[in-house]
Amino acid sequence: MRHGGERSRPVPKEVGVTEKERLIHILKGEPADRKPFVCPGGMMTMIVTDVMGPGKKSWPEAHSSAEGMAALTLAAHTMAGVENLGVPFCMTVEAEGMGARVDLGTRESEPKVVAYAIDTLEEMERLPPLDPGKGRAKVCADAIRILKERVPVLPVIANVTGPVSLATSLADPLLYYRALITKKQIAHRLTKLAAESAAVFGEAMLEAGADVVCIADPSATGEIIGRKAFEEFVVPYVNRMLDRFRTRFGAPSIVHICGNVKTLGGALSAIEADAISIDSLVSIARLKTMIGQKAAMGNVSTHLLTSGTPETVLKAALGCLKGGADILAPACGISPITPVENVKALLRAVTHGAERG
Repeated sequence: MRHGGERSRPVPKEVGVTEKERLIHILKGEPADRKPFVCPGGMMTMIVTDVMGPGKKSWPEAHSSAEGMAALTLAAHTMAGVENLGVPFCMTVEAEGMGARVDLGTRESEPKVVAYAIDTLEEMERLPPLDPGKGRAKVCADAIRILKERVPVLPVIANVTGPVSLATSLADPLLYYRALITKKQIAHRLTKLAAESAAVFGEAMLEAGADVVCIADPSATGEIIGRKAFEEFVVPYVNRMLDRFRTRFGAPSIVHICGNVKTLGGALSAIEADAISIDSLVSIARLKTMIGQKAAMGNVSTHLLTSGTPETVLKAALGCLKGGADILAPACGISPITPVENVKALLRAVTHGAERG
């Protein structure tokens, strides 16, 4: 875990500085020549239909093809300006590997769970262990190996599902949320199993060469589970995952939490990630008062990205940077129908800020 850093003091751009070096500097709390623009992948996928091509470089084919996955995330960099590569493009890999049935979607829609792996939480003992050497988990690791060989200067972000979101993809969310209050012991068991399984997937992607790990847990929002449950069922399990990634690989980390994080109060600062990413419901300026020395990431409205113009997106992005964003990013998962020119406006914002600074 990083410790502090002078975020307000940019340094002159080094000759040949890479996107990977820039992002790692920021995550470590070190000065950088400018702020990076990333869209991690996973729940916060960077893929829009404008960057899809024929054959396997498009959805749904790219979800199951290492070559297609690598080509498509690289297209998001070359065509949309995203300054990272990231896999997978959804939050269903772990659930599918543990028995859930998944519909891979279309060019315009992401994969989704269509049948839970278990009907009751008590059935969790029959969930198969996640095997990172099989299925789409293996596809993701193989795609990372391809990317590391072809474009080593770009940071590859490994995306894993947070424990609450994975638990609610394995079983009916209502059963899980009730158990947080009425069956805490069994809720802890499923949350622990989900965290361990997601960590296995993350470790496989880091072993393949990923540079950064991002945990997204949108189902753990404070409006749904409340601060008390967040402190009991999110903080300890996410931190255990982060500790595994940090201890074994030294991997810098990002955690994304959806919703109005103001409801979480100081609990958010207990997450031991290097960067915290949030929804657009809360300003970056407010986030920075809640997370101490961690990097603040976000948080351009995804609704604006879809329906706005490049000019309005640029204005919002510059506002995020002015508010103190250390890493510029969409506030959540962007719609596949988002115009590519709107995504490119985010790159304009960070380069514009660097030119002015």
